[in-house]
Amino acid sequence: MCGRYTLATPNPAEVRGRFPIGESIEIRQRYNVAPGDEVLAVTTDRDGHPRGELLRWGLVPSWAKQPDTGLKMINARLETVAERPAFRRAFERYRCLIIADGFYEWRRLPSGPKQAFHITRADNGLFAFAGLWSIWYGENDQKLRTCTILTTAASSAIAPLHDRMPVILEPGAEAAWLEPSQPSGRLRELLGGLSPGETALRPVGPAVNDARYDGPECLAPGIDELQAALF
Repeated sequence: MCGRYTLATPNPAEVRGRFPIGESIEIRQRYNVAPGDEVLAVTTDRDGHPRGELLRWGLVPSWAKQPDTGLKMINARLETVAERPAFRRAFERYRCLIIADGFYEWRRLPSGPKQAFHITRADNGLFAFAGLWSIWYGENDQKLRTCTILTTAASSAIAPLHDRMPVILEPGAEAAWLEPSQPSGRLRELLGGLSPGETALRPVGPAVNDARYDGPECLAPGIDELQAALF
C-alpha cells in the first residue's frame, strides 16, 4: 500500500537537475500528497523521449465508463500487474516515474491510536516510484491523464508497519523503466525495490493523518525516537 507521500525538497532546481521534467512544469513543495491529487511525473512522448507532466493520482483505464474508478486504483500489485485488465496495457506501454522524497505508513500503537512514520532513502535523496499512466477521454472533450504506483511485498524494514510497500526504482533503473520497448522480463528485474539497508524510518506527528492538510507540520517529530525503535 502507498496512500500518502511527500515531495518536500525545497529547491525546484534540484528536482529539475535530478529528473528530465523540463522548465514548464511547476514544482511545489508537497508534504502530504493524497489520492486524487495532481502529482509530478516523468512520462514519455510518442517517440519515447522523457517529458515532465502532472498526472492525477488514481489510474483511470482508457475503457472505464466513469473517471471515479481511479480512486480505487492508486496502487497496482507487482505480482499481478501484467495480467490485470486495468493495468496490463499500461505496464506494456505506458510506464512513468512518480517523483518523491518520502512516503508515509502507519502502525497502531498499544495505546490505541495509529502512529505515522515517514519513510525515506537512507541518504534522504529524491527518488522515483515505478508508476503506470493512462489517458481517459470522456464526453465534451473531457480528458484525464492519471497514474498509479506499483507496490511489492514489504522489506524487513517496512514489514513491522505494513505487508506492502511502493516500488522505489534505483537511479540507474529509471531510464530503462521508461524505455517503451523494454521486454517484460527485463522490467521485472528493475523492480526489486528499496533494500532494508537503504531505508530510513522516522515517526512524525498527527498532522499528516488529515489528508486535506499539506503543510510542513506533517513532518514534525512524532513519538520519542527510542520508543519508535521498539516497534
